[in-house]
Amino acid sequence: MIRPFKVWALLFAVLFVTGCSGGGTWGWYVIDPSTEQGMSNVRFLVGGFWATIQLSLIAAAMSMMIGLLVALPGMSSNRWIRLPSRIYIEFIRAIPLLPMLFWVFYGLPVVMRSMGVPISIDAFWGAIITLAISDSAFTAEIYRAGIQSIPKGQTEAARTVGLSYTQTMRYVVLPQAIRRILPPLANQFIYIVKMSAFASVIGMQELTRRANELVVTEYRPLEIYTLLILEYLVLVLIISFFVRWLERKMGSDESR
Repeated sequence: MIRPFKVWALLFAVLFVTGCSGGGTWGWYVIDPSTEQGMSNVRFLVGGFWATIQLSLIAAAMSMMIGLLVALPGMSSNRWIRLPSRIYIEFIRAIPLLPMLFWVFYGLPVVMRSMGVPISIDAFWGAIITLAISDSAFTAEIYRAGIQSIPKGQTEAARTVGLSYTQTMRYVVLPQAIRRILPPLANQFIYIVKMSAFASVIGMQELTRRANELVVTEYRPLEIYTLLILEYLVLVLIISFFVRWLERKMGSDESR
């Protein structure tokens, strides 16, 4: 039986060879590393890797911190403490990412200036703030599900030995919950990596922006966007490999 990966590799090889032939309509020469022009274009596209990775890492870290701060009050038995958390989650989840990005980048500085706080937000931090806020609502729900999956008996046992609420969460509940929520958190990080492409619309020089600029000069969108897809594929596969390794180290696979 032929594996799907081999089928896709064979198909890509056929398309590449056909496009490089004289009678084809493809233009793979624009990203052919054997030519000076192709190598220059490839280097330009690959140069956006660091910006995408940096953007995604900072946004994911902020999202996890905000998500935890939102999730903990959301599990309170007090309705008035729980209500702001639910309002935040439902409100943020209802807003599409692109309109939120425009509002943060163009609207937030105006709002802050009207309040007497003159600030300016560049494309890099505008994208980070948007991705962190947008993803924090989903991360908060992941935290809540993971924490509530820990048996209440462990919390009660921790309280009986004199641990405070903060100590119970830090030493008993969260270490176990993180093991369980690591896979969905990894999915959210991959989501952030892919959604970072929206930063291109406000001028950030990440992978998608560089591909768009190259299309304007080379007029070969199919070939250039094909390489862009492969770049994201490689990036996501590396992240997935690292997450699988981390799961094995932390023992997140409880089925074993």
